[in-house]
Amino acid sequence: MTRIGYLASQYPASSHTFIAREIGGLRGLGADIRTFSIRPGEAGVHLPDGDGPPCRSVLGLGYIRFARAALRQLAMRPLRSLSTLRQASHHRVPGLRSAVWALFHFAEALVLSQLLDEDEVDRLHVHFANSGATVALLAAHHRRMPWSMTLHGISETDYPAGRLLGEKIAKAEFVACASWFMAAQGARLVEPEHWGKLALVRCEIPPEALPPAPAEPDLPGSEVRLIAVGRLSQEKGLTCLIEAFARAARSKDASLTIVGSGPLGPALRERAHELGISAQVHFAGRLGTAETMAAIAAHDVLVLPSFMEGLPVVLIEALALGRPVIASQVAGIPEAVRHEYNGLLVPPLDVATLADSIDALIGSPALRQRLAANARSSIAAEFLGGSSWRKLHERFSAPAPMRG
Repeated sequence: MTRIGYLASQYPASSHTFIAREIGGLRGLGADIRTFSIRPGEAGVHLPDGDGPPCRSVLGLGYIRFARAALRQLAMRPLRSLSTLRQASHHRVPGLRSAVWALFHFAEALVLSQLLDEDEVDRLHVHFANSGATVALLAAHHRRMPWSMTLHGISETDYPAGRLLGEKIAKAEFVACASWFMAAQGARLVEPEHWGKLALVRCEIPPEALPPAPAEPDLPGSEVRLIAVGRLSQEKGLTCLIEAFARAARSKDASLTIVGSGPLGPALRERAHELGISAQVHFAGRLGTAETMAAIAAHDVLVLPSFMEGLPVVLIEALALGRPVIASQVAGIPEAVRHEYNGLLVPPLDVATLADSIDALIGSPALRQRLAANARSSIAAEFLGGSSWRKLHERFSAPAPMRG
């Protein structure tokens, strides 16, 4: 049986539940998967990825074991190591800083190669086209093994990662894309001969992971509870949300819960105070995955006003929980949200339209119920049925010759 190595920059991490779900789904199909990370995982975080050995961390080995692993690979494969060093020096952005980081990536690739040797891994797959993917590319080059990656969001096309993405796609065996939008972003960076590598692979949710919805009905005259989930940073559009909520809900029986942490937190709290809506806006801080889904289930509407996204997992979770959404019409979001069918789409940065959409859902229980009735069924086939895990399993099960 083919043994697959799954790599992330940090694993386990509370924000990487979707990776754990994918690993668990693949293991449920019989895949033999070992997990690896560049940095040690978050303390106290346990993710439901099925039965398997603990994740092995490249930088978690300690200085002595790290050095021994790198030197062992240099001694075992001197010519390959020289070739990998050359590859590392070429696969980087211009500048002295990136030249130094290329040496770090080279050393990390040697250590990862040693871990892959010890676990007898045949294939390597990495999530996100970041520096972890650079280490994966180099380790695969060093071991002459097939490797693949998953693209998630638009940040992977930003500098510096975006400068190197085309070469990664060209060298990968295949590239899983969480949305058609990200597949298109990858396609514009490579020649058409590589387009066939780009495969749509959704981030799925096991139905058993969904909490039950509260039993109380959505009655006319009851408080309408909105929720937003995301990092408190500029690209999430939460400043626009505070402004829009103030316009739409200051004099209405409505509340807004914001789940997440980040540098914009103090400014958002201050703006809510200035607008006189502090009593209606609750900042819940960062929550775990199960707590976040329970919070979404306990609210009436999810609002996601981001300026940039791929296809947010939290959006799929809300729809799977039968919650209507208001979301920015950017990137891959329209692939899941159908305007006036399971949610409302708004232009990013358009505070007036966002406020009108909030006002429409606050004021119309019938509209909320109609959108909610379509929410789960609209995404069930692609995001709840396990089809993406089966697609990946077929890819991993196909024979792939070692590259000489």
